[in-house]
Amino acid sequence: MWTDNALMTTAGLPEQAFPTGTLYVVGLPIGNLGDITLRALWVLSRVDAVAAEDTRETRKLLDRFGIHAHLISVREHNERAGAEQIMARLAAGERVALVTDAGTPAVSDPGAHAVAILREAGHAVVPVPGASAVVTALSASGLRGSGFTFVGFVPPQSKARKAALARYASRPEPFVLYEAPHRIRELLTDLADALEPERIVVVAREITKKFETFTRLPASELAEWATAHEPRGEYVVLIDEAPEREATLGEAERRWLEAVAEAMPASKAAALASKVTGIPRQTLYDLIAKKD
Repeated sequence: MWTDNALMTTAGLPEQAFPTGTLYVVGLPIGNLGDITLRALWVLSRVDAVAAEDTRETRKLLDRFGIHAHLISVREHNERAGAEQIMARLAAGERVALVTDAGTPAVSDPGAHAVAILREAGHAVVPVPGASAVVTALSASGLRGSGFTFVGFVPPQSKARKAALARYASRPEPFVLYEAPHRIRELLTDLADALEPERIVVVAREITKKFETFTRLPASELAEWATAHEPRGEYVVLIDEAPEREATLGEAERRWLEAVAEAMPASKAAALASKVTGIPRQTLYDLIAKKD
């Protein structure tokens, strides 16, 4: 029984606070069961119920670890009703764990709506950290830059997808996408059209699983790569920061920059102009300062 496991005692879990009337948002492995945490097992083995995106998938995981928990369904299409079930249990002094099929709930997965409802109702919500595909992929991708934009899934419709990719591709900072296997070719083809040919993209597939792969290539090769590879497994697509460009502004762009700089502080003007032109913010800030 996990509640009696020596590893749990060594980790000090029996002495930690475990209040009743609380929702525990539990991160699960994204493919490799060995990535489950001691705290996740401790919580799952002691709560009164587990709210799951797919009760069948969660039952398989719990059975592997010998955990017998009551399961309730809280998925994308019944999240409000599921939140009401959880609320009733919390009001009765129970503990409930919220999980998704893989990874962390509410991160491109169901859960955010339920958490918001329960917080608004005054119930305590405690995170139990676990695996997240975006952070796991970033750690092994070699992306540059001090930050990134997490996009997750873009719209599946062609026009909306292209518009979203164009919007994010116009920004200089790295960004991260999720995609399902049946849409990955269309995504990579459209992404190739949206990015500068030399901008680096990392395509990560089946992270933490047996056939895990990380492919690093310039955007100019994305479409060919997508055609040559059979889609399989879930994908994380990571776009590196835009290559630095020299500040080659035309006369009209220069006048526009000067007008913007007169209307707002130099730092904000440079940030705005960077999003529009793709030129690094610091380069534009230096131009404005030089003009002054």
